[in-house]
Amino acid sequence: MNLINKKVTHKRFGMGSIVKHNDSSIEIHFASENKMFVFPDVFGKHLTLHDKSDANSLEKIIQKKEIKRKEEEWKKEEEKKLQRKNQELRLEHERLMKHHKLHPESQMVFRCDTEEQNSSFSEWKVFSGTIKSGNNKGRPNKPTRLHQNSAVLLTAIDSGMPEKDRRILGVYMVNEDFIGKLCEDGNIPAHSKYRLQLTKPESNQLLLWEYYVNEKSPDKMTWDTGKYRYFNNLWMAQILLDIVSLKSNPEERELAQQFFKHFCKMNQITVKDLAKPNGALMRI
Repeated sequence: MNLINKKVTHKRFGMGSIVKHNDSSIEIHFASENKMFVFPDVFGKHLTLHDKSDANSLEKIIQKKEIKRKEEEWKKEEEKKLQRKNQELRLEHERLMKHHKLHPESQMVFRCDTEEQNSSFSEWKVFSGTIKSGNNKGRPNKPTRLHQNSAVLLTAIDSGMPEKDRRILGVYMVNEDFIGKLCEDGNIPAHSKYRLQLTKPESNQLLLWEYYVNEKSPDKMTWDTGKYRYFNNLWMAQILLDIVSLKSNPEERELAQQFFKHFCKMNQITVKDLAKPNGALMRI
């Protein structure tokens, strides 16, 4: 709006006339001198326009600017909150990384449906599923036992086959900085290097239940609910060792060997600790 030559009254300097203004400043000629002020902030408390129509228009401008100012303040406060939260997460992440204690069953076996058999390898991550009941119903499951030492075993059953024929499709270490306790979205990403996919012939030779057993019901091979189960670190090491033996491609075999060594180092396992597989299928 054009306010040039408009009459005003200042609480301290008295009556004056506007000689110049832009979006951020205004210059007013008073009886003795010209004064510069912040525009439009000076109006309302210190400066009054004589023309009522212009005063009303200016009031609307001031209101809009005030709304914008509050929005910017809110955004800044939200940014500060986010920064504080991220800082807290970083500190918690550092604390958990520093004081992590190995859990003897910190490995995950994951049940892939038909779609996940492809997406798990194309995206190299799995989703832990959602909570089915209680106050947190609908929220992602937190894979709390998973840490830097953890691997995820991908498995599936061919259509029409019984649970005992569940095949191992592949395996990956979790991402280098992954901590299950801090996982809010349920996504479990793979390590940048330690990840293996089995061919169909290799997978047919590697059945989950040769290694896995429910100690409470050792004679049963059932998986009724849930996307995943935790299992023994030594069992995972056994599986990785057998994958090394299965791989005929030199490059894949070398990666499998490196994977096995890395896993054993992270889980403080030596080869002599490994017994032969003794899962439910081996006890029939």
